[in-house]
Amino acid sequence: MHTRLDQRGALVIASALLFCGAANAFTVNISAATPRAIYLQVGVGSFTGLYNSGGTPGSNPTVNVVSVTVPAAQVGNNVAQPMTTNSTASNSFYDNYVFCNAPAQLYIGGFYRRTNGGTAPAATLTATAPANLVNGAGDTIPFSEIQWTSSGNGDSGAQPFLGGSFAGGTQTIGSIQRNQWAESCHSFSYRNSAVVPAGTYTGRVTYTLTAP
Repeated sequence: MHTRLDQRGALVIASALLFCGAANAFTVNISAATPRAIYLQVGVGSFTGLYNSGGTPGSNPTVNVVSVTVPAAQVGNNVAQPMTTNSTASNSFYDNYVFCNAPAQLYIGGFYRRTNGGTAPAATLTATAPANLVNGAGDTIPFSEIQWTSSGNGDSGAQPFLGGSFAGGTQTIGSIQRNQWAESCHSFSYRNSAVVPAGTYTGRVTYTLTAP
């Protein structure tokens, strides 16, 4: 993920895309099939067709940016600042349902498919972030200043990828069960809890889905 603060107090975050039913949270069972596969989409992704009609995932190198401009008079006043993304991904590649609301939300979803049924440990989604966002002068903002909530259109109940904040290092964001599709929409904000020198502060978070 990538963050920055400019002379007006602009904060930007970028999230990396790695290839690696709907009341309650959107998690749905999928059929076991060959080949065994996992797919992760963070922001803009690539898919040929839709999964529920035989579509297949692809790799997409897009790195989306999440950003906010903090007015100079409000820097460090402890009023959280909503962030927006340049992602255009709102629809689910499972069934084309408009699940997220870009640019206010960042889509996170994917699937974990095995070649047979039964039980097995879940695939785990982690996010790895540096300790700080840094500007050109070497000033820093702790990455823990970036937080998010998790939801989805038509959802209620707990999400597969919960809300939280970055802590620096690698942390678990959620999981996808064996033979399951799962997705959430993350709405980011900047805590704005300290007065920091003006500048453009940047940092990048890498999301990784790992299957046993």
